[in-house]
Amino acid sequence: MNSHRILSWTPAAIVFDCDGTLMDTERHWQDARELAMLDFGVAAAPDFAERSKGLHYTECGQLMADEAGRPELGDELTAALLEHFRALVAGNPQTMPGARELVANAAKFAPLAVASNCPRDVVESCLGHAELRGYFDHIVVPDANNRPKPHPDVYLTAARYCGAAPADTLAVEDSGCGVESAARAGLRIMGVGPWPGEDVAASVDLWVASLDQPDIFEWASQRVARQLSA
Repeated sequence: MNSHRILSWTPAAIVFDCDGTLMDTERHWQDARELAMLDFGVAAAPDFAERSKGLHYTECGQLMADEAGRPELGDELTAALLEHFRALVAGNPQTMPGARELVANAAKFAPLAVASNCPRDVVESCLGHAELRGYFDHIVVPDANNRPKPHPDVYLTAARYCGAAPADTLAVEDSGCGVESAARAGLRIMGVGPWPGEDVAASVDLWVASLDQPDIFEWASQRVARQLSA
């Protein structure tokens, strides 16, 4: 890792992942997976939550079905997964530590976007409940023109919408799947969350335990001050 590439730099744009990065929703996904599998009387391996982190929800639903030995249930498990997740988020929307402060500061010196594997309405709902939606100029999700992470499409599109070259854009990510997507797109990357292991960390410029670390707050605040004095 090369933290200097982040902490001494002002990005032309910043693209955030949503689940687990801005919003504390990984626990909702885990609960939704368990509820969906309970609906159909199936089970997955104990390490399923970690292996499915960051996957597109359709891939997660099919993986649940495959691991349960019931591949024909893929579409139904996917629908149940999404239904349970929407209900859980609506009932208890929570931002990750430091996310609100970083987004509010970052929006003062760079255009912001979200690149997520979730459906657009889910991302819009999450950010709306957390009162963060207004900070983001663009939301990019998988569609006919953008393949899901770990493909680079959503990050490439988000950078382009923000008017920035990928190399001048910062990605903020929490999952190996998302890091791979941003790295393939050519963005600089700030990873956040529990240490991901050397394989994932090798693709990241800076890894922090949470976005409320003092050096991250100072980095953003300095750039706001420069913008105001320019």
